[in-house]
Amino acid sequence: MADMALRRDGIEDAPLTVFASGATKKAQNFRRFRGSKRAAESSRGTRMKLPPFDYACPATLAEAVALLAAHGGEAKPLAGGQSLVPMLAFRLAAPALIVDLRKLDALRHIEITDEGVNLGAMVRWKDILEHPRLRQAHPLLVTAVEHVAHYQIRNRGTVGGSLAHADPAAELPGIAVTCDAKIVALGQAGQRIVHAADFFRGPLVTALQPDEIVSEIRFPAWPPARRFGFREFARRRGDFALAAAALFFDAREKKFCNVRVGAVGVADRPLRLAAVERLLEGGEIGKAAIAKAETAASAAVDPPDDIHASGAYRKTLISVMVERALQDAINRGGG
Repeated sequence: MADMALRRDGIEDAPLTVFASGATKKAQNFRRFRGSKRAAESSRGTRMKLPPFDYACPATLAEAVALLAAHGGEAKPLAGGQSLVPMLAFRLAAPALIVDLRKLDALRHIEITDEGVNLGAMVRWKDILEHPRLRQAHPLLVTAVEHVAHYQIRNRGTVGGSLAHADPAAELPGIAVTCDAKIVALGQAGQRIVHAADFFRGPLVTALQPDEIVSEIRFPAWPPARRFGFREFARRRGDFALAAAALFFDAREKKFCNVRVGAVGVADRPLRLAAVERLLEGGEIGKAAIAKAETAASAAVDPPDDIHASGAYRKTLISVMVERALQDAINRGGG
């Protein structure tokens, strides 16, 4: 460990304890952010938006985990910053330490193997959309990511940030649950694998321990002939979905097989609609199945009222999204 004191405009000179591999650790990686007098107050005397925090930019995963562990539950990792920074600005989060993960290149991998697709936590939405093989290796994933926010956010937002933030209306958590993905968490006790269905515990709440970082998400292999659909509805393109449906199935002798149906934006976490899956599994592919799935989808959820929409509206909306996504999936197979 090393104690470092810094004096720069907007940075306090109090020492910050950091975990480092040696005494030569670069000082610019570890700062205490308090804001200068000029930054803290405008001409009207209003306070700056962000709360005070210590800042660290570790060069290795081990250092990042050690920093999180040293601060108990008072540290937050920073990936793309598209969720955490707004929360800081609105004072919905006030961590003692921000651990910037931008130097952790080990988390930027995209791997496509016979076992499936593995995405590192620092992979950006832009990286997914521009990858030459991902659309074939996992078309549902890429289709869903196309709906994520706007270009500027897709250029910075990350896989790990979305998973750890756990917004109930976000696309990636919904795809993870629908596809039975596994999320890899790394902490001082080592690596552990959490099924996506067990990872999301509620709005902005996950199974991560205070010293853990999402390092990777693993999607099972995607058969080339698999049919899929993704539909979402938002007030404006790029906004969070009021409701979204993700689904896929394999067609065998004109019947549904291996059906998965997921719903986003209609509960406190992404859901698998097991009742809809059971209704479709083994049944004949056709318009009658679509009509039954539409009705079952509405019955399977009980969304609360909120400032954006009533629960009754979302129940109707998710049934429409399931109907359209299922029709898209069937059409991809030629009928």
